[in-house]
Amino acid sequence: MTSTEITAEITAEGIWLAEPPSEPVMVHFDGRYLWSFTPARDGQPRADGSFVPWPGNLVRFLDGVVRIRLQDVDGEHVWWDAEHQFGTSTERVAVVDKEGVPLSVDKVGHLGRSFLETPEEVKQELLQATLEVLTVLREQCDADAYLCYGALLGAVRNGKMIGHDSDVDVCYYSHRTTPVDIILESYRIERIVRAQGWTVTRMSGADIKVVRKLSNGAKCHIDIFGAFTIGGTFYQLGNRSGDFDAAAHLLPLGTVMLEGVEFPAPKHPEAMLSFVYGPHWRVPDPSFVHRDNPFGVIRLNGWLRGFRDDLPLWNDVYDQRAGQVQREPSDFARWVGEQLAPGDKVADLGAGTGRDTRWFAEQGHDVRAVDFSRRSFARTRRIDGVRSDQTMFNELRRVLILGTRLARDPHHLYARELLGCLDEAARANLFKLGSMSLRRGGSMFLEFSATLAGALPPDPGHLVARLDPDRVAAEVAASGGRIDYRETAEGVDMFDAPDPAVCRMRITWPHPKENH
Repeated sequence: MTSTEITAEITAEGIWLAEPPSEPVMVHFDGRYLWSFTPARDGQPRADGSFVPWPGNLVRFLDGVVRIRLQDVDGEHVWWDAEHQFGTSTERVAVVDKEGVPLSVDKVGHLGRSFLETPEEVKQELLQATLEVLTVLREQCDADAYLCYGALLGAVRNGKMIGHDSDVDVCYYSHRTTPVDIILESYRIERIVRAQGWTVTRMSGADIKVVRKLSNGAKCHIDIFGAFTIGGTFYQLGNRSGDFDAAAHLLPLGTVMLEGVEFPAPKHPEAMLSFVYGPHWRVPDPSFVHRDNPFGVIRLNGWLRGFRDDLPLWNDVYDQRAGQVQREPSDFARWVGEQLAPGDKVADLGAGTGRDTRWFAEQGHDVRAVDFSRRSFARTRRIDGVRSDQTMFNELRRVLILGTRLARDPHHLYARELLGCLDEAARANLFKLGSMSLRRGGSMFLEFSATLAGALPPDPGHLVARLDPDRVAAEVAASGGRIDYRETAEGVDMFDAPDPAVCRMRITWPHPKENH
């Protein structure tokens, strides 16, 4: 091991490097791997060096004393190794989950239990769970399913799981050649997988996630990605697309060994790894980030899903700031409650922490909580008498499913601080939901931050925008809705901080017969 002289500074905001190395930098806290980055890609260039901010989901842990080590992948070069104190606490910094198991930041920025911190017997449980999933896909779903991404990479490199990785991904190749048939096949596979008694979450039209509980209390997430070829271009969920000949390099499937367990794999795994990770896939790079073809991403979004760019950021808000949201109901909820009849049903759209969801339920209303974040879903599903849904308003397919349910089982629609989180297409889908579900009665209640000269965006400003009430009114009218009440006045944001301009609307959608 050698030590390389480098001028660095550690702050609560991030890491500053005077002469940033070109290779990945591994960050260790008290001897445990935590995170990795590449300064040229992840840093903010400055005249005197490069500044790399801490990942948002780490910030809440940074209070106390810890020994920080910055090194290369092999530990041959150490650029920083010293004690550092964050904040005023003298306790040791511990980036751990509620069971005390160390966490690290994975390749997509999520905090999870890496394989470095996973006991051998638990790794074997995960491998067997993955093998069970693949067996069901191949034998019951008749799918060409195979190990892929980090698990395949580790198997081919050295037959071991990659230490900084935290999950296992599998794929299956669909022989369908149109998006609608690919989606139908994915739903058929989901039904078969659910029939095993496993917890399943749908991520897109061709991507589901199986959640299995392990003996140490952890939940392993096994992604099942669809892959297919359309118009001569190969697509593999996880946003990969490009020139890859499935007939030459993928099928018929072969096998690889991972931690002593044999798995189905692409016929030529090296070709798949080169397609996924590029020509230098054999060189370890914990900070690797996929550079996906933007045209391929646009097509996958259009075919199979809505945009979910803000989802990790909202998860960070729930992780870091949920405690700042009051448990008492908002003034808007009380205002809406005065207009409801006893026993009226309410759908809380953008339920967040479930603050108002809980209050409506306590008032005797049948409540359905809707949000696109699993953090919100996990909170609201624990509230007695509440049904929870995950719905992305950018994804028309899910909006139509929810609209169909609510048309059969009418609810008033309640949305506080949701509208400013949505782009124009998502707002159109929200009003389509109202049009579908409220034609036989009921109202949509909206509260959002309104445009005002000199007013800053409401908190969190990077995720919520102010909207012009006149523009919203025009969008409502375009959907066939009618605004029965509208007022803009001083109010509060989602954290109850003062907001100089908050708009409230009550909207109804007349029955078609009223238009004749």
